[in-house]
Formats: sequence, C-alpha cells, structure tokens
Amino acid sequence: MIRKIIKIDEEKCNGCGACAAACHEGAIEMIGGKAKLTREDYCDGLGDCLPACPADAISFEEREAPAYDAAAVQRAKQKGKEDVLPCGCPGMQSKAIARGHCEATRKAGAEKIESRLSQWPVQIKLVPVNAPYFAGADLLIAADCTAYAYGDFHRDFIKNRITLIGCPKLDEGDYAEKLAGILLKNEIKSITVARMEVPCCGGIENAVKRALAASGKVIPWQVITISADGKILE
Repeated sequence: MIRKIIKIDEEKCNGCGACAAACHEGAIEMIGGKAKLTREDYCDGLGDCLPACPADAISFEEREAPAYDAAAVQRAKQKGKEDVLPCGCPGMQSKAIARGHCEATRKAGAEKIESRLSQWPVQIKLVPVNAPYFAGADLLIAADCTAYAYGDFHRDFIKNRITLIGCPKLDEGDYAEKLAGILLKNEIKSITVARMEVPCCGGIENAVKRALAASGKVIPWQVITISADGKILE
C-alpha cells in the first residue's frame, strides 16, 4: 500500500540515538553508528522521531510500504520490555563520568593509573553535538592510535578535557561537518589535536581546520604530533 512513512538521511545522521529513543514503536535501530528504519510495519507514520533529531536527518515520504501493524508492535514491546534499551545501543548513551579524587595506590611497587575520561561516548561519529558536557569545554580531538603510542595519554592529554577520537583512514566520511556542529552549538574554550606522525593522520588535523573555518569562531587550538615510539615531536 502507499502510505506516509519516515525517511532517514544517513548522510545527515550523527548517530546520537535520539530518534530511536523517541520511537515508541521500536521501528528505528542504531546500526553501524547510524539510525535505520528496520521495521517499516512498526512505523505508524506519526513522526514522533522528527522533532527529536538534532541533525534534521528525518523527514516524511509517501511510498509503497507495509501497513502499520499495531498488534505486532505491542507483542514486540511485551517481549523485549526488560531487555531493550531505549537508545538502541548502550554504547551510545551520552553521559558524564564523575571522577573523584585520584588517590595513588601501589601494588608490587607500581602506581595505579586511574582513567581521566570524563564523558561518554568518545567516538567523533557517535557523540551528539548538543551533549551538555561540551559547555565551556576544552576539547581533545585525537587520532585513536595516539593513546596506544603515548604511555601517559590519560594524564597528559585526557585530564580536564572532553575527548573525541577517530581514525580518518578507517572511518567512512569526513569529520569536519560534525566538528563544526559541535563548535557552533557550544562555547568551546580550546582545542587540542593529538595525531600520529603518519601522513594519513593529517586528515584529523585538516578536519579541525575546516570545522573552525565553517564555525566562524576564533578558538585557541594546537596540534601535537606523536611518533610511533611514543615521543612528542616538536
């Protein structure tokens, strides 16, 4: 039958999961960091998900689609009531992480190093642009290999910063638009870019440059380059 149903623009989708949470029928799921209409027969065509989307990635269209199956929706709700998280994926639930006073403890002569991460998620493509922890934040935008190469990454880089990570060589798409959205919607105090010395890591630095230009804001920023053997290069 021809009926009104939602359409999700995956290019615009920022992976925040807000639409999946707003869809009371469970028609939308988060797959590969993107919202997808996985059950057309669960979509009632009323569009509760539209105002929830911060990226304007959802619209209506009229096309051939299965009829809305209210009975199937109710059965699915009953069956998965205790197991299904409203956001579709626990890894995409935005939250601040409270860190108490870090007391050094020693075991077998070694100091215990505690995490300095103060928010979740950390992947550039998953973090919502309007997350509350961005307010007045000092940003760390890091290539994901940097934390493995540099031993004191938590203490020297993550501490007191909001952390975003990515790999411009392996991730699909470009970070610039997402980063520009974060800069436009929030008062960011500073940006630190941590990248590896390899040429492909220049993609994350260039994305930050273009995001700054697109935002029209003047924000202090710096680039720190790390070698494969864990040294900071001048």
